[in-house]
Amino acid sequence: MAEGRPRHPARPRNTWRGAGGVVAAFLSPLDARAEGDDHWRLLAPLRYQSEVAGVGVVEVPTGFLTDLASIPRLPFVYWLLGDRAHEPGVIHDWLYVSGLTSQADADAVFYEASRVVGVSLGAAWAMWLGLRVGGWVTYQHYRGTP
Repeated sequence: MAEGRPRHPARPRNTWRGAGGVVAAFLSPLDARAEGDDHWRLLAPLRYQSEVAGVGVVEVPTGFLTDLASIPRLPFVYWLLGDRAHEPGVIHDWLYVSGLTSQADADAVFYEASRVVGVSLGAAWAMWLGLRVGGWVTYQHYRGTP
């Protein structure tokens, strides 16, 4: 593994078949370089097929700067949930920044993508809940609304 890259860029891709029959899956691997302590820059596009209604294929462009999945650095919380959802975090960050979806849909895509990469049901639900409770501040910031 190259130094400065996320820990699991080449793990096998799983799929998720939702109620609508659409298969959710990552269509490309995460390829990113560390920039500073907490940020990563994409070296190639990250593509994801979502089954969340109206979302479809999401493509995060090369050069996008992300903090991956920003889990609070509280020891117990990070131990339980941290370092698990790099790819879903990038997709989620892009959906918040770009405004391509509503906040609720972006959060639903994060949950779905977390399950696709093998995050347990409980951990995915806990991270989704954290987004629903606290993510509105960040989402509104990117919409230019205080």
